Amino acid sequence: MMVFPPAHCLILLLLLNFVDAGRILWKIKESARHLQLQRVKQRLLAQTAGYHRPLQHVKEGRILQQLDHFNPQDLRTFSQRFLVNEAYWRRPDGPVFLFIGGEGPIFEFDVLAGHHVDMAEDHGALLLALEHRFYGDSIIPDGLKTENLAHLSSQQALADLAVFRQFISHSFNLSLTNTWISFGGSYSGALSSWFRGKFPHLVFGAVASSAPVTARLDFSAYSNAAGLSLTIETVGGSEKCLAAVQRAFAAVEAALMAGNVSKVSADFGCCQVPKDLNDQVELMQSLADIVMGTVQYNEEGVLMTINELCGVMTNQGKGNEETMEPYNRLVELAQIYRSTGGELCLDISHETSVKDLMNTSLLSSRRAERAWIYQTCSEFGFYQTCEDATCPFSGMVTLKTLTEVCPMVFSISQHSLPGHIAFTNTYFGGENPPTHRVLYVNGGVDPWRELSVVRDRTEGGEEAQTVFIEDTAHCADMSSSRVTDRWSLRKAREEIKTHVYSWLRMAAAQEKVENKKRL
Repeated sequence: MMVFPPAHCLILLLLLNFVDAGRILWKIKESARHLQLQRVKQRLLAQTAGYHRPLQHVKEGRILQQLDHFNPQDLRTFSQRFLVNEAYWRRPDGPVFLFIGGEGPIFEFDVLAGHHVDMAEDHGALLLALEHRFYGDSIIPDGLKTENLAHLSSQQALADLAVFRQFISHSFNLSLTNTWISFGGSYSGALSSWFRGKFPHLVFGAVASSAPVTARLDFSAYSNAAGLSLTIETVGGSEKCLAAVQRAFAAVEAALMAGNVSKVSADFGCCQVPKDLNDQVELMQSLADIVMGTVQYNEEGVLMTINELCGVMTNQGKGNEETMEPYNRLVELAQIYRSTGGELCLDISHETSVKDLMNTSLLSSRRAERAWIYQTCSEFGFYQTCEDATCPFSGMVTLKTLTEVCPMVFSISQHSLPGHIAFTNTYFGGENPPTHRVLYVNGGVDPWRELSVVRDRTEGGEEAQTVFIEDTAHCADMSSSRVTDRWSLRKAREEIKTHVYSWLRMAAAQEKVENKKRL
């Protein structure tokens, strides 16, 4: 039975459906989600002041899903949450736009705002959002316990989508004339691509924004790409900026190696003195997160822009030796981060971090992070290492240090990780996924482009369609248009519209042909 209680109030603290590892990077994306919500709320309030009542159109539903779709002897189920917005739907033949949830809860604005919603309004589409299993409220009571996390996987998530698709079709009396298009960003963008690849009879086309469709254990390319983004002049970067960042991290490392841990702790406002090597690695990861988060969410209004970061890193200081200047500039960046986030000090305790991740309570503030890190250990990797000589950050952040969380927290052997990654790529296609009517959208400033599809190609009859935005960051195309948007971003949204509209026309034409055959 489908239950539709009233939509809840919009929640202020959200987890963005973006894939990241470090604690600070996770906090930065929380800030990004919070800011995104504020923008949506302002827009909705403006509409509410007029003749629109957008929140009244959102309904929440629940579907009972099999806990294990691949074991017919396991009859356990869980309640999966979804949202519906019928405000724009032109019954009975309007299309269906499905927003796929990722590693966090879904919220009302997922069917109220965004580029997919704008297109839904143009084409009279029914808007849906499905929450990913084991995130948000779609989880069994003991779901975060390690033995139950075995049921958390992208394969199970795709099976959930397939069942949900059939469930909605029955509930709303949909037919072949209702064309389904899926949308997602980052991990959920990969799910959008994979859903189309694995179930082409259920979804006609898919938009995959900033989608890492290739699993990779050692994702050193992320750090390198983040460094190169600091050199892009059109967003305020420069070679001088990258060089200053490299010198700054080298100076911090040198200070730690020289035993000046108390000074480093005081300079960067650490909550603890990093006497332990693990805490020193946490510090270096945190400082890298500040830079990487700035790059990943550039010009989204979070923390600072690349232009502002490079302004700090390249300005000449007074009264400092030139060799120490980059170090002090990095100290200033850390101060900006703490001030912006309202943090009195920088928590670099490795012990606390591990303890928090081992908390299996659904009340834990890091519940989504625990679930996501489990997926990195069991499926994807995505470990943003810095062992490559071209990495602009700290070489202390190694694959060994990043993957120690797997056996420590989930009892997943580090030696088993390559096998998990290989299976994921074999299952989904890795660098060459099935791409018929899948549109990959990526930004030139976004490090995650390294694991996505960025060039049109035709292989074995399968065409990869892409939109590449030279000077934008992670999932920027998914938001509704703003007056501050770059011309390239506005142009990209028009390209996405063109692809989606062509799919809808193609589906309608195919349906006409099929109808003639049936007559």
